[in-house]
Amino acid sequence: MELPQNPITSKKAVLRLPGMDEVRVLRDLPWPSGDGGDLALDVYLPADLEAGEQRPAVILVLGYPDPGMERLFGRRFKDWGSSTSWARLLAVGGLIGVAYTNRKPEADLHQLLRHLREGGSGLGIDPRRIGLLACSGHGPLALSALIDDRGEPSLQCAVLLYPYTLDEAGFTATAAAAATFRFANPSEGKRTADLPGNIPILLVRAGGDAMPGLNETLDRFAARAVELGRPVSVVHHPGGPHAFDLDDDSEPSRDAIRSALEFFSKNLLNRKSGPGAVAG
Repeated sequence: MELPQNPITSKKAVLRLPGMDEVRVLRDLPWPSGDGGDLALDVYLPADLEAGEQRPAVILVLGYPDPGMERLFGRRFKDWGSSTSWARLLAVGGLIGVAYTNRKPEADLHQLLRHLREGGSGLGIDPRRIGLLACSGHGPLALSALIDDRGEPSLQCAVLLYPYTLDEAGFTATAAAAATFRFANPSEGKRTADLPGNIPILLVRAGGDAMPGLNETLDRFAARAVELGRPVSVVHHPGGPHAFDLDDDSEPSRDAIRSALEFFSKNLLNRKSGPGAVAG
């Protein structure tokens, strides 16, 4: 029986670019999860991708298990308008957007990274050039992946939109939010100092974000990253609300989305393989 869909699942990014409707999408490709069952993968391919060519990919990180998301909202997260529109924006920019289903957020993200490293070339994905895109409560999972996969050459950058980040120096806002909103927080107990020193991260800060403790945690994290010399930069959207990319149809919101896309282009399309290896 088809579940009723919450209107939130239909919201799309407020930025539209020419060519988004021409993006080719490979839907519901099976991929093996760590627990032995198959999960589903959607791959958004640039229209100009040629046979045998490989492009960098960006994974839309999912910090909630899909079975719960589908029960609550009536749709798998990869099928939400937010996921499909962002994946199309990435593909228009020459990258491959990757959206997926999961059951165990941490284990399945690591398994997906392994799957793309080993078989991504068959989908047109360059397994040496992968970025992560996460927002809100998906942020801690993305940061944990950067820390845990620091020895792998494939992860090259991450963009975090209005994210919960890492709790520092006794601050517990991310842990409290994870307990309240039930997102995965495998980064609990990890610190900014644990991040690799050669993987650029862009934080897009929503100045009007009212989520409890989010901006204070983000600011602490960014300041600590600068102190440690980590390649973390911040784009500030003054007055932008939480989920501005979906809810605030304004030019500042569209500019913030463009900043994220430009960051991916610079750090994936304009780099040689290997984190920190800038193309000459």
